Amino acid sequence: MTDKRTDTGVQARRSAVYVLDQVLGEGKLMSEVLAAGALDKLEPADRARAQRLATETLRGLERADRVLHKHLQKNPPLMVRNVLRVGTVELCQGAAAHGVVNAMVQLISGHKRYGKLKGLTNAVLRKVAATGPEAWHALRPPRMPKWLRSPLSQAWGNEAMAIMEIAHFAGAPLDLTPRDGDALALAARVGGSVLPTGSVRLADAGQVSTMDGYSEGAWWVQDAAAAIPARILAPKDGENVLDLCAAPGGKTMQLSAMGANVTAVDVSRYRMARVEENFARVGLKAHVRVADALTLEGEFDAILLDAPCSATGTIRRHPDLPHAKDGSEFGELINLQARILDHAWTLLKPGGRLVFCTCSLLPDEGEVQVEEALKRHPDMSVNRDALGIKGVDPTWTTTEGGLRLRPDYWPDLGGMDGFYIAVLTKAS
Repeated sequence: MTDKRTDTGVQARRSAVYVLDQVLGEGKLMSEVLAAGALDKLEPADRARAQRLATETLRGLERADRVLHKHLQKNPPLMVRNVLRVGTVELCQGAAAHGVVNAMVQLISGHKRYGKLKGLTNAVLRKVAATGPEAWHALRPPRMPKWLRSPLSQAWGNEAMAIMEIAHFAGAPLDLTPRDGDALALAARVGGSVLPTGSVRLADAGQVSTMDGYSEGAWWVQDAAAAIPARILAPKDGENVLDLCAAPGGKTMQLSAMGANVTAVDVSRYRMARVEENFARVGLKAHVRVADALTLEGEFDAILLDAPCSATGTIRRHPDLPHAKDGSEFGELINLQARILDHAWTLLKPGGRLVFCTCSLLPDEGEVQVEEALKRHPDMSVNRDALGIKGVDPTWTTTEGGLRLRPDYWPDLGGMDGFYIAVLTKAS
């Protein structure tokens, strides 16, 4: 256990720096780093603090580097830069200078290779403490890297892109889906507000596992945009529904709570174990299978396919993504989406419906994907009317008949993740 007399947040900060080293130096996603146990040895409070520091530093990385630039003649090694970045973000967000500077100097001084740079760390962070906060707030919201900003600007325009980046920098509130569908009662219970589509939003939730109703499974965490596909699918009681690429399971729980007989399939055994844990907590049932979507057999009344994608719609929650990736794998993902969609179509009964969705902002993973699928399958049509559920703005409907959600929507409510959703109907 950490000695509170000697540790002044050094362990949490050291772990945050390690996460940054892995994301920015090794190109790993934060979820991969955490799944590998990077924070497992920390006390719960330190674990939460380390993850928050890493997330906020990635979210404000461009600002941190701009603030630091005037105080550095040349870039120090990555690990030292990440120490300075974490310290800069803390200082510019109002943390006490004495505690931050001392902790970061202590962190560096104990490093075998970079301990000699403790003087640099001390000097730079003291300068940041003096002038950084004012400079920080004068800077523009951080921009996405060019490899991602360019195609998104081309798709949605520079003005929309700038507003999305504001939403990314603001981060994301906590959204909940009520197990019983009673959003008003859940909002009153947890002190949240009801969103137009029926999710419950909390601006400052704190520790999720200690919230009212968590242990009894009264709700689960799920971004409001991610909750829309299952509501659009609207399964009838007793329908056999396939949730394909199901992990982490939020949509599966929705479908089960609506009365569907759900088969949840995902290729990841680790992620599906988490799905089973979530189902046990909320007291719902589903047939959970670990399998490759492309080898699956069967016949279903309805299918929800949340296809593997770039996840570019989730950057406000996962600011590591633009820094860990470079877009080189997107072509392969787009081809995989088409293959899974084509195979899923063979599993759908005549007259059935398939909801195709991706948490992506790239049209190639949404609008274009459906346009191409319609050309390949003469028995496939788009059901525009199914999109007209409560809270969905008709202007979000796209030319080919899908639904485009973006982070700059609902700006006064705290935004939403980027998503593409289409309802595809199979001829009888």
